[in-house]
Amino acid sequence: MVDMPFVEKYRPRSLKEVVGQEEIISRLKGFVNDRSMPHLILAGPAGTGKTTSAIAMGRDMFKETFSQNFKELNASDARGIAVVRTMVKDFARTHPVGDSPFKVLVLDEADNMTAAAQHALRRTMENFTKTCRFILICNYSNKIIAPIQSRCAVLRFTPLTNEDILKRLRYIAEKETITLTEKGGEAILYMSGGDCRKAVNVLQAVSTISKDITEESVYQVTGRVYPEEIREMIKIALAGQLNQAQEKLEKLLLEFGLAGSEIIKQIHTEVFNIDVAEPVRIELIKVVGEIDFRLNQGASEMIQLNALLAKIVLLNK
Repeated sequence: MVDMPFVEKYRPRSLKEVVGQEEIISRLKGFVNDRSMPHLILAGPAGTGKTTSAIAMGRDMFKETFSQNFKELNASDARGIAVVRTMVKDFARTHPVGDSPFKVLVLDEADNMTAAAQHALRRTMENFTKTCRFILICNYSNKIIAPIQSRCAVLRFTPLTNEDILKRLRYIAEKETITLTEKGGEAILYMSGGDCRKAVNVLQAVSTISKDITEESVYQVTGRVYPEEIREMIKIALAGQLNQAQEKLEKLLLEFGLAGSEIIKQIHTEVFNIDVAEPVRIELIKVVGEIDFRLNQGASEMIQLNALLAKIVLLNK
């Protein structure tokens, strides 16, 4: 039994430990060295190190006074206009503890804040710049109102490379005396899609059933379909064999218990990995996109997935 999740247990405590994003980390280190920084917006996909980088920078900058001068509010906290006018303003208006030049307030998932709360936040950012700097973390910076964007420096995080994620997975595996095989690592990378947090969580989940992280154990624990199985189903449909492709689909749904949206995501991924003519690949992507839209609108999974196979069969003709 582990005492805490790997994600928290091995969260970098300093900017030196953060994996990837070298250019952004270099700029954050510059803020620490200068003991000065503007308001920031950290934008990018999930699991790329935005929150971790902000916290690590705070620890490097404030050291012993970190807990007094650094505050993080997440989406789980109420962050409507009333909270901005009370909790946020009260933290921002007080002077920093010790010799720190300012405090830092992190608003995680800031793109979920209402427009009214963001407008109230704009005035707070303006009035208390001397005592507090704000870091807004979001997946989509376009959901932050323009007046706030103009007051901040925007740092855009990109999905981590496979090498960066593997480096972190191997580090954790070594610390936990887990054997991470080459195929097992590739399977975790396939599952994570550049999301380091998801990769670490998959590693921990698989390690509970086996200390040897293999391709088979990864797919067994996560309930995802082998990529080869998806590719085979697409090829059968492209060959014009609708009944066989439909039987293959039913087998995958029954064996792995996947939702239709998960199957669609894997089909979309594998469309780029099968050997077909480019016009056929383009039509495949269009069909997958149409079926995905219908599923998101609440259409029947089984009917839509069978319709997808039927359309793929028609592409052959």
